[in-house]
Amino acid sequence: MAFEEKRAWIMVVVTVAAYAAYLATVLDRPAGESLAQTPYAAALLWSVGLAIVGSIVLSVLASVFAPEGANVKDQRDREIHRFGDHIGQSFVVIGSVTALCLAMADADQFWIANAIYLAFVLSALLSSTAKIASYRFGFHPW
Repeated sequence: MAFEEKRAWIMVVVTVAAYAAYLATVLDRPAGESLAQTPYAAALLWSVGLAIVGSIVLSVLASVFAPEGANVKDQRDREIHRFGDHIGQSFVVIGSVTALCLAMADADQFWIANAIYLAFVLSALLSSTAKIASYRFGFHPW
């Protein structure tokens, strides 16, 4: 398995775990309290911060325990990385437009922030999935 594919798998695992932990924290609220009134900022910041730290630590561990190819990127790796990032950016745009529409509709900050966070999560998942699929099933540039 190419090291960049390992990094894509790490990103998938860390993203899913961080977002699941965030949802569990935010959805665990007192009965009768509105979801929009739930304090979310600290949980969001902690989940993003821990996801960044977790992906760095897991990438370092992957390079320590399987050092072959850890510092090597060929043309194919660079093209797959660019391809995956371009595909993943679509959700950043969708999330931005959604947040813009929510802001124009005077939606609560909770919904705007969560729309943006969900867009980042979906972007990371789609990007990593495209990279993994490219490594597994072949990458055919246009």
